[in-house]
Amino acid sequence: MGTLALMYHRFNENKYPSTNIQMDIFKEQIKIIKDKKYNFYDPKEFSLNFKIPKKEKKILITIDDGFSSFYENAWPFLKENQIPFILFISTEAVGNFGYMNWDEIKEIEKEKFAYIGNHSHSHDYLVNFEEQNFLNDINESIKIFKKQLGYNPIFFSYPFGEYSNFIKDYISQNFKFSFGQHSGVIDINKDIFELPRFPINEKYGDLKRFKFLINLQPLQFKKLLPNEKYVNNKNNPPDFSVEFFKDQKNLKNINCFSDEGNKWEKSNTSISNNILKIKFRDKFLFRRGRINCSLNDSGVWRWFGVQFSVKTD
Repeated sequence: MGTLALMYHRFNENKYPSTNIQMDIFKEQIKIIKDKKYNFYDPKEFSLNFKIPKKEKKILITIDDGFSSFYENAWPFLKENQIPFILFISTEAVGNFGYMNWDEIKEIEKEKFAYIGNHSHSHDYLVNFEEQNFLNDINESIKIFKKQLGYNPIFFSYPFGEYSNFIKDYISQNFKFSFGQHSGVIDINKDIFELPRFPINEKYGDLKRFKFLINLQPLQFKKLLPNEKYVNNKNNPPDFSVEFFKDQKNLKNINCFSDEGNKWEKSNTSISNNILKIKFRDKFLFRRGRINCSLNDSGVWRWFGVQFSVKTD
């Protein structure tokens, strides 16, 4: 069993369907989780017990950006029901129009089931930054968190889910865990600085899809290449392979879809000796490329996703 992390942004902000969820739908989603008897994962327990194999599915709620609509609409509901979550904050936006202020963040942080995460300072496209500018951005956020909360959070989420090996390496030196925006179920073999989350919004948050994804199990793998998730003209499309564990059955049932050329189609896959390879049809186009793979494993649906950030030259 694994941990399924959900990613939310805005609540009851109809102008932004790609990042918004209606509160009535959100409450229905929470009800579905409870009806399935899945427990919500306290982030502290997630941190302490990550490497312990799980006998049950757990749900980790995450919210990015710290919009005022979260504080006004979702926070009272989560507080009333004592549902644990991580709220990722970009420090530069705090107090701006449409965003929470530090008093509101501190009010939330006081609750034992609520955890604050770092979401950079600028919430900019960090892969575009010169290395020193990136370091300055993260260090500024750390400085502000220490001033306002007395500590730097142990959780980080990459803005837009974008990172390079350089970015990931520095984040790993300053945080315990970091989350992307690629879909998938977390298991003990996943890279703790490339943790997947399922984005939930009006476009991808309908209850039929939600009921399907909430039941997904991890598709575990031993190694995924390339390590570098930031591609340029020299390595785009990347040389992509996934090595699965020897005891993984039904690999012939795996299906992958990818959006190279900005067109979602079934991937051109081959499997040999438990290694899956994808021969891409085209380059990934600016700014992100995605791959999603699912496996019907004797009636159990397993899933993992990958996101590449694409440089323009």
